[in-house]
Amino acid sequence: MAATVIVIGAGPAGVRAAQALVEAGLRPVVIDEGRRDGGQIYRRQPEGFTRTYETLYGTEAQRARALHESFDALRAKIDYVPDTLVWNIEPNAVHVVSGTRHRKLAFDALIICSGATDRLMPVPGWHHAGAYSLGGAQVALKSQGCAIGARVVMMGTGPLLYLVAAQYVKAGATVSAVLDTSTIAQRLRALPQLLAIPSTLKKGIALMRVLKDARVPVHRGITPVQIQGTPERGVQGVRVKLADGALLDVECDAVALGYHLRSETQLADLAGCEFRFDQALQQWLPIADEDGRSNVKGIYLAGDGARVRGADAAERAGRLAALAALKDLGMTRDESEANNLRMQLSRFTRFAAGLRTAFPWPARLAAALPDETIVCRCEAITAGELRRVVNEMGAQEANRAKAFSRVGMGRCQGRFCAHAGAEVIAAQARVPLEAVGRLRGQAPVKPLPMALAPHQDMETSE
Repeated sequence: MAATVIVIGAGPAGVRAAQALVEAGLRPVVIDEGRRDGGQIYRRQPEGFTRTYETLYGTEAQRARALHESFDALRAKIDYVPDTLVWNIEPNAVHVVSGTRHRKLAFDALIICSGATDRLMPVPGWHHAGAYSLGGAQVALKSQGCAIGARVVMMGTGPLLYLVAAQYVKAGATVSAVLDTSTIAQRLRALPQLLAIPSTLKKGIALMRVLKDARVPVHRGITPVQIQGTPERGVQGVRVKLADGALLDVECDAVALGYHLRSETQLADLAGCEFRFDQALQQWLPIADEDGRSNVKGIYLAGDGARVRGADAAERAGRLAALAALKDLGMTRDESEANNLRMQLSRFTRFAAGLRTAFPWPARLAAALPDETIVCRCEAITAGELRRVVNEMGAQEANRAKAFSRVGMGRCQGRFCAHAGAEVIAAQARVPLEAVGRLRGQAPVKPLPMALAPHQDMETSE
């Protein structure tokens, strides 16, 4: 009987993992939270929309088309389960829900390609209507065919900042300004590492050219001060401090925020994977070997969900994880392709290190947040409340602070607030960020419909 392999995610890593499994003669199950394949970066527009690849994806058009065509060729050879959330993982089985239908699917091997989400730093006023993450702004453009506002400001740092801004310009939207906390000097220091992938560096330069040609103001070395607005009218503008200390006000009706990306690790946590604090990234990441094997037998991690290295690296990591799973299942012994993939990934790892130097996470901003700034938007927990539980209740660990303040207890389960919240706690307690720890993942990873009767809510696959 053929082994049952489940792939979670149909982005770059998931598609290439499924492709390798099909080539080996398996029929994998591919579970996709999205309605269509492509993941976040190559998210496909709804059927019936006719925007060109160049308009929708800009410099990534060719890669997006190639991935979509590869997936289309796989459709008849896989069991594709779209619009479905994996909300829990137990030994050798995943729990999924689609609409109101709950099922339990067994597996011999599980490849988690959960991708990444925005890494966010709060700013006063970011709770006003019209404040989005960069990823959210991308979803609106790709899935709904609309911009998040008539005049949009992009603020933060990292490649995604410029990618989304350029995609908005290509789609005909008005980008009022791009406000970057990183500096030209930081980018120059990173250049030797960024040259590890010259083609990707050229794409970044091309994005800047798109913005220049569209006469979009780009300010570097800024410090966010406030998103201006009211509860009734939402976002009305952005105020920042420029590198020379002058204040700049930009009128807008929407703002997209983001500081590079964070790996989506909650499913790895539920699967029992061990985590380690990465000093360079200042993040907790699941432990996996170079091929994607976790410490849990039969669980493999690939793509940005394991370590953010970009879409091109995710494609290679997805295939490599599939080859590792096939080897462990006794279905392949040829190491030549795996060795080649490892060598390619090492270059992307160097490039990713360069991106960290060029676009650093602005940890310093957390300590300077005014007490009234909302950190956890789901539960409306402020920076002042987090500081209070540190000072008055001795909560210097993330889960203890969560218990006392409810930070991270809302709908997003800490996806938006956990990193910045930990920075606030560490700064107030005067301890290293590593000492604050991480919010523990727990099921369900996202809210679930509870419409089914208990005897109807589980179906085990054969």
